[in-house]
Amino acid sequence: MSFFKKLFGGKKEEQTKEIIAPVTNGELLEISEVPDEVFSSKMMGDGFSMKVTDGEIFSPVDGKIVTIFPTKHALTILSSHNREILIHLGVDTVNLKGEGFECFVSEGQEVKVGDKLVKMDVDFINENAKSSMPIVVFTNLEEGQSVKITKGDAKPKEEGRIEIVG
Repeated sequence: MSFFKKLFGGKKEEQTKEIIAPVTNGELLEISEVPDEVFSSKMMGDGFSMKVTDGEIFSPVDGKIVTIFPTKHALTILSSHNREILIHLGVDTVNLKGEGFECFVSEGQEVKVGDKLVKMDVDFINENAKSSMPIVVFTNLEEGQSVKITKGDAKPKEEGRIEIVG
């Protein structure tokens, strides 16, 4: 982190509160628990994963939808704090060609923390893909930064469980 960012950057409290658990019913897990080496080894960046029961996925940050993959299995958000966030819904779900996903946002749309993004058919995805675990990756962390989470059951719009440190 540069001297100027340390001196003039946002407060740690502000940065911690900007990120919420993006599920209503689920469990926060370490990214290392994802059954896919690309994610679990942090090749794409650090983040976290979740086990979900109802499949509703909400925006973890205030920001703008940058990309929605044609297969609806992934989207990217640029947060109001200039964090690039990939939300990847499940493992090997690109092969489902959009089946099992209903998207509630569009590219270029501004979103607020807690806005509904996608509904996943968890049962269908579990039957037809490797995993239904949503994965959240911060793709533009600075050198030395990492994601710290408090594992366990997540509550809607719960703050303070996901933090960028370093």
